[in-house]
Amino acid sequence: MERGALATFVATIEAQREDRQAARAAGWKREHGFGALLVSGLTLFTVAVAGYHPYAEDGGLYVAGVKRLLDPALYPRATEFVLEPMRWSVFAPAVAGMVRMSHLGLPTVLLVLHLASVWATLFAAWMLAGRCFEARAARVGAVALLACWMSLPVAGTALLLMDPYVTARSFSTPCMVLALVGALDMTECGQPRRRGFLLWGGSMLLAGAMHPLMAAYALGATAVLVCVRSSRRRVRTWGTAAMCAAAVGVAACLQAMVRPESADYVCVALTRTYWFPMEWRWFELVGLAAPLAILVLYAGTRGSRTHISDARCGAPAFVAVADARSALARMAVVVGATAWVVAMLFARTGAATHLVARLQPLRAFQVVYLVMVMMLGARLGERMLRRSAWRWCAAALLLGGVMFAAARGAFPSSNHLELPGRTARNAWVQAFVWIRENTAKDAMFALDADYINARGEDAQCFRAIAERSALPDYSKDGGEASIAPELTDAWEGGQAAQSGLSAMTDMERLRAFEPLGVTWVVVDSRAGTGLSCPYANDSVKVCRLR
Repeated sequence: MERGALATFVATIEAQREDRQAARAAGWKREHGFGALLVSGLTLFTVAVAGYHPYAEDGGLYVAGVKRLLDPALYPRATEFVLEPMRWSVFAPAVAGMVRMSHLGLPTVLLVLHLASVWATLFAAWMLAGRCFEARAARVGAVALLACWMSLPVAGTALLLMDPYVTARSFSTPCMVLALVGALDMTECGQPRRRGFLLWGGSMLLAGAMHPLMAAYALGATAVLVCVRSSRRRVRTWGTAAMCAAAVGVAACLQAMVRPESADYVCVALTRTYWFPMEWRWFELVGLAAPLAILVLYAGTRGSRTHISDARCGAPAFVAVADARSALARMAVVVGATAWVVAMLFARTGAATHLVARLQPLRAFQVVYLVMVMMLGARLGERMLRRSAWRWCAAALLLGGVMFAAARGAFPSSNHLELPGRTARNAWVQAFVWIRENTAKDAMFALDADYINARGEDAQCFRAIAERSALPDYSKDGGEASIAPELTDAWEGGQAAQSGLSAMTDMERLRAFEPLGVTWVVVDSRAGTGLSCPYANDSVKVCRLR
């Protein structure tokens, strides 16, 4: 009799659990529908705030690689600087394949991919918020603030939460957020655990194919998250400590095993000041400390505690597990603190080698910033904005307006949205377009070594827009040479030859560039020259060298 009663009791408990899971699944379906609509609107808002500049900064580096795959006749000289961004990523072949299959043209495909990557990041954030916050206002606030601050700089790392152009990071970022969702689900019981493992595994594979370095940091973050949310105290304590120690140990081994660097390469590495936190300005260091301090407040708040009684969890019945929100915050604190320790120990200008600096461990702060923004947004939505429509609108205009002003300040001479078919108002871009339409594909160009930072240039990439070969520049090509030491000699020779190009005499230009095969030069509009210059505007002149 007792055995029958016990069986009935167990069956009742199982039925109640299944009913709760079914109700939760139905609720999730409704929330996902609402989330998809919300994220679609926020995607357009994000792009309107952050702008769209497909050929600027690193976006231009990746686009040049795609164009080389679509037309192998492009960039016959200095090709190694075009190919370098493609070496460890399937991004360029994938985009080139989409262009060929869709017949839409590269500009349209880039715009669609940018919108899709922003949408995927925000929807992944909505899924993550759903695991951490019960109130819809908190979830909306978390995603809305992320949409407003998507272009937020990550301390002094030369990294944004998300770029206003398409790169491999455009896809590794949503994969990182989805991997966090999967890691949280992996700490649940039954079906959520299996689903979480599949989500985590698929996200990590795609992130690794697109951007191996950022995928490695995402892998570390998810591993820490699984540890800090474990139901076992030993795993939470010793597992997390082991992860931190392993990160420091791996960095020490890499630093000790790498071959000695040449003096020339060291000079290249030292030009990347964002690698070395000791070289940062005080407010950039605050950008590391402040997010960790904010997240410590969330990490110390356990919130609600749930109990599990599923034997498939491999844990004793009724074991208390940490709240997902608290676990996420603690993970971010651990990851950020570990990255900071590794950077301070090994990413130093005076280090014997700079391999760890080259790996940029402080890029792990991308996940720290993302979690911080979501936590602040959730608190804002739940405590202040609530159900007041005018408050939500006012907050969006205020918080988004700050980032809009910053975005316009970063690209003051360019269209805020550089959409396909739209006439460029940037004088440098106009010159680059003229070059693309009026010079031979095998032409070789020289520009000032630091043209990227010239007034009104707005970091627009010459190769991506002009589709012509050029000597390596100081900024973007210097970044490639710092990552690939074999490019050191080519970079040093090219950027040294172009230094002060506009101030040279025509005789000096001929002596410097004829041995390098240069056929055209782009100089400041005020530069004195007797060369034939078939194109000129208020900013630059395009002159034939020979």
